[in-house]
Amino acid sequence: MYLLDRLFRKMIRAGELTVIDATGVHHVYGTPNPAKPPVRVRFTTAAAARATAINPALGAGEAFMDGRLIIEQGDIRQLVDLVTWNLRWQRDNPVRFALWRQASIAAKIDQINFTRRSKRNVAHHYDLDDRLYDLFLDPHRQYSCAYFDTPDMTLEAAQEAKLAHIAAKLDLRPGQRVLDIGCGWGGMARYLHKVSGAEVLGVTLSEEQLKYARAEAEKQGIADKVKFELIDYRALPEKHIGGFDRIVSVGMFEHVGLPHFNQFFQTVEALLKTNGIALIHSIARADGPGATDPWTAKYIFPGGYSPALSQIVPAVEKAWLWITDIEVLRLHYAHTIRHWYDRCEAKKAEIVALYDERFYRMWMFYLAAAMSAFNNDGHMNVQIQLTKRRDTLPLRRDYITAVEKTLVGA
Repeated sequence: MYLLDRLFRKMIRAGELTVIDATGVHHVYGTPNPAKPPVRVRFTTAAAARATAINPALGAGEAFMDGRLIIEQGDIRQLVDLVTWNLRWQRDNPVRFALWRQASIAAKIDQINFTRRSKRNVAHHYDLDDRLYDLFLDPHRQYSCAYFDTPDMTLEAAQEAKLAHIAAKLDLRPGQRVLDIGCGWGGMARYLHKVSGAEVLGVTLSEEQLKYARAEAEKQGIADKVKFELIDYRALPEKHIGGFDRIVSVGMFEHVGLPHFNQFFQTVEALLKTNGIALIHSIARADGPGATDPWTAKYIFPGGYSPALSQIVPAVEKAWLWITDIEVLRLHYAHTIRHWYDRCEAKKAEIVALYDERFYRMWMFYLAAAMSAFNNDGHMNVQIQLTKRRDTLPLRRDYITAVEKTLVGA
């Protein structure tokens, strides 16, 4: 407990955290704060406290999963929020520690996503039991940041708004061909066809997502217009070169890996028609280049990395693509994950029945940490619109709002 005591005495200032060590001794850190409910936790072993002190994200995550870190007052969301608030990315925060950067070298290696490894990494997270995702996602199964007008908007309305927002930015026309890179369960592909009549090809590396996407297209009678393939975006047949009017990618770029950014945008450029438009929606960092924390890399998204804009833009430039619009979504994902967390909490019995208590604790730790990354750390979402020609789109971006209004509720 000595190492953890030293760390928390420096770290915890706002809000009160009580830690009960394996011998039963209470250690109190910080000061009461009306905005941060007090949290009390118990370590059942000295080894768990020591592991948390040495590698906070990995140590605490594993201790919580294994039941060696027990929350006696509050919940895992409040614990993670209290700790990350004290480490928040803010210039006037005197106690910020970039603890995850200890793993920067390992993270760079983990981001090398060759085709076979990419499929394995995707299966680790997205080939979980379909019934899990049905417990907390919207009817479109949009497993990505929604688009909120106000914080009290429902998840379903916010995800519909996201679909309309992206469709408006794609400036779709009847008869066009659209490629959806990392199509998930196919919700975006089906929506784009619905509002424009476009033919859509969705590509994924998840066998479970592929089965669901194809089944839904068949059920809706659009399988001849909305097709899905189990294929890496880098392996699309040569017949597709220069063959797409539009390319969209939502929530997939985080899995590309920094060593492959140039290849990703070169591929997008090659697949687009001369007057084509691409829209990339991704988690990004406002705080500059970093590293995926070791717990997330091990248990949730192996090979995943949320890049800084300063790491994305050079690859776009090398691909001779125009950045025609960038929108930064700051708190939208925090609101999205809050809905997911609440729904998973309410469905605890069903999740435990699907897996077990350890999986449930892992999943809740993941959601709590992800929410705090957007509330307290430097994480954000970006939507980057790209073209091959400077004159492809209208001079002003007013068309986005105009089209969006016609699509909401479509």
